[in-house]
Amino acid sequence: MRVRGVDYARDFFVRRFCFAGATYYKWRYGTIAANNTKDTLINEAIDYKEVRVIGDDGEQLGIISSDKALKMAYDKGLDLVLMSAQSNPPVCKIMDYGKYRFDREKREKEAKKKQQTVELKEIQLSPRIDTHDFETKVKHARRFLESGNKVRVVMRFRGREMSHMAIGREIIDKFAETCSDIGTVDKKPALDGRLLSMVINPMSQKASK
Repeated sequence: MRVRGVDYARDFFVRRFCFAGATYYKWRYGTIAANNTKDTLINEAIDYKEVRVIGDDGEQLGIISSDKALKMAYDKGLDLVLMSAQSNPPVCKIMDYGKYRFDREKREKEAKKKQQTVELKEIQLSPRIDTHDFETKVKHARRFLESGNKVRVVMRFRGREMSHMAIGREIIDKFAETCSDIGTVDKKPALDGRLLSMVINPMSQKASK
């Protein structure tokens, strides 16, 4: 004889248990799908038979099965993270992967901010440039160099100015000399058609080579 109340309670318990299990499965495996990459595998995605395990406190826990290592991580509410797949056996660490990833991304962002993007700025001169314009161009070039950028100095000859090549070379050499305390000429001025140009590198770049 079936007792309706008992059957209802049993069915209700089974449904709740299955729902809880499905929710946990979705959370756990959804997290893995979002976090696992070709470089970092965590938890159930680690399918090696045995792994060398490092505890969350840095203690060497020895070589144990992946299943046991995963259980140890879950018992602490943490994750099992593959640190070195090339080792024999592979090395895993028990840790809070969410915090680990957050700290890693933070370090990468800080490192990216420190990386300086070198730009090539251009300064144009002419054989007829006057003293004031020359000094203004020098100030601009020095500001670019102090910011860590390269400066391309171009002497442009128009029409009959080609007959004053010596004057143009003298001006561009003087320009390089005025910036010599903070920059070095990459190579001597070269003529290309009606353009005489050179590139000045920031002094810090020379020192880093």
